This record gives sequence, C-alpha cells and structure tokens, in this order.
Amino acid sequence: MLLKLDIGDTRPLHEQVAGAIRRAVAEGECAPGDKLPPARELSRALGVNTNTVLRGLRTLRDEGVLEFRRGRGITIATGADTRSELVDRVRQLVEDAARAGYSRNDLVDMIRGMS
Repeated sequence: MLLKLDIGDTRPLHEQVAGAIRRAVAEGECAPGDKLPPARELSRALGVNTNTVLRGLRTLRDEGVLEFRRGRGITIATGADTRSELVDRVRQLVEDAARAGYSRNDLVDMIRGMS
C-alpha cells in the first residue's frame, strides 16, 4: 500500500492519514482482511510522528474501517470498502448542509422525515 499526504492540504495530519487509508481501501489497494504495516513503519513512510498515525488509525477503527487485534495487528475490516465510501458521502452531505445553513440536527430531522 502506497500512501501519500498532500503538503498543500490544510487538514490536520491525523485526518490526512485517515483519508489516505480510506482512499487506499476505496481504490482497491487494500481489501478487507488485509493487514496494515505497523504504525512506526507508516509514520516513517509518511514522514509524520507515530502518534499522528496512531490517532488517524484510531479514527478509522472508530468508524469501523479498521480492526485492531492484539497479536495480529491492524487489518481492514469486513465491509470497510463500502463503509468508507458511505462515510465520505455523509461527510460531504454534512459539509453541504452547513454551507446551506443547516445544522447536523436539521439533517437528522430530514432523514427521519424520509421514512
């Protein structure tokens, strides 16, 4: 898996790390069940602090994209390829709504009204 960070990106580095891994999953560079390199190795490859990489990895774990297994390392979660796409679309929706003047609660109310 070849990850790169965009030096022109203004987002925090841990978000960029998480985004790079999401992209790798979405583009098929890694698939559910694949094991990620250790955080230290990723940090060296990306040129960022190990704690920054770990923070990005924890974000992806919390989203269900990664699974942390003691003794087995970090793997891409089953269904992560579709989940990461959906999470990206939801993030975009939240950003679009904010630009239009709607809050997250307004979005939730709209979604509830659709059922």
